[in-house]
Amino acid sequence: MASIEPRPFLTSLFEAAVVAADPYAAIRAHLPAPPKGRTIVVGAGKAASQMAAAFERLWDGPIEGAVVARHGPVETCERLKVLQSAHPVPDAAGLAASSALLDLVEGLTADDLVVALVSGGGSSLLPAPPHGLTLEDEIAVNRALLASGAPISAMNVVRKHVSRIKGGRLALAAAPARVVSLVVSDVPGDNPAFVASGPTVPDLASLEEARDIVSRYAMALPERVMAHLSADAARAPDPGDRAFAGNEVHVIASASVSLEAAAARARESGIEAMILSDAIEGEARDIGRMHAALAREVALRGRPFSKPVVLLSGGETTVTISKDYGKGGRNSEFLLSLALDIDGVAGVDALAADTDGIDGSEDNAGAFADGASVARMRAAGVDPRAHLARHDAWSAFAASGELFVPGPTGTNVNDFRAILIR
Repeated sequence: MASIEPRPFLTSLFEAAVVAADPYAAIRAHLPAPPKGRTIVVGAGKAASQMAAAFERLWDGPIEGAVVARHGPVETCERLKVLQSAHPVPDAAGLAASSALLDLVEGLTADDLVVALVSGGGSSLLPAPPHGLTLEDEIAVNRALLASGAPISAMNVVRKHVSRIKGGRLALAAAPARVVSLVVSDVPGDNPAFVASGPTVPDLASLEEARDIVSRYAMALPERVMAHLSADAARAPDPGDRAFAGNEVHVIASASVSLEAAAARARESGIEAMILSDAIEGEARDIGRMHAALAREVALRGRPFSKPVVLLSGGETTVTISKDYGKGGRNSEFLLSLALDIDGVAGVDALAADTDGIDGSEDNAGAFADGASVARMRAAGVDPRAHLARHDAWSAFAASGELFVPGPTGTNVNDFRAILIR
């Protein structure tokens, strides 16, 4: 253990997790057979341009199409267009991009193939309000969902009932062409219908469930949206529709695979690794306290695991924001909560980061913390508990110099958490 530097070690685990979700290797293992007719590529998500570039390199034959990535640096493609729109709040560019994808799949035949490259973040990147609603309405829905504290699965049930492209509608528009969806999962449980709200993957969640979720989480939606949800026209496509019969769906990368890769990297370094779960949901600060309690138990009492050990977990936590909030994302909030509860505990080092390289709206993927982080913050004039109360974890970790900024990774299998206990 003397040779292990905690933060480089934790960074190496994050890197192993990201490499395991590399789009090129994942797509290569799931290439569909070429069709008699045309091959159309569509897609959206934080990994869209990387997936498109990988598919171009692997596909032996003519292709055409477009994918939608978020604004910022993207992978260059030669035969496919890379459109860009906003995340996490939709914009007009996303509206145009959604229309472009729907146009691409119009008028296809049974001899044609549509390859859908789908990754997390596509829900925001593909706004397509149904008839009678506007982009502003969809933005209001998105903001209400993000502020609600609802899990991603519940959010996507609502999203797919307020859209012309989500909930399998893009695949329905492509019929009778065969649709093969290659999905990089960023959702707990890896249900492909929840990734990017399933533009090519319908599911059984009903309109009645969407209405119940809006009520249960007290979402303040525009009156026009509520009127839309009260009408049968909002119903999403039925997975049993014959139009979907010949389609294929493959989850090609996920949190589970990435956590296993991180565990293998840890063991190569001589540190035992325990994967707690790849599907943890809940309020970020509550999950932070739970992880902190477990870390303290191991550090102080040597149970339920022996030291040295690294605890790994994934999934997607949530942050229910108030009117007064600062900078940060769910991983930074998780870690600030954990830091407060391990304050003064020696031999505990942690990293929490989003595998896409961006946590929330700032440029960091997450942050590091250890038993002295809170002291560093206070020495810098920061009250970490007050920052946690107003969801301003970014500022707290910026003050202590512990932000983790690897840059965009080109993939997205959601939260990555690693806690080293020595």
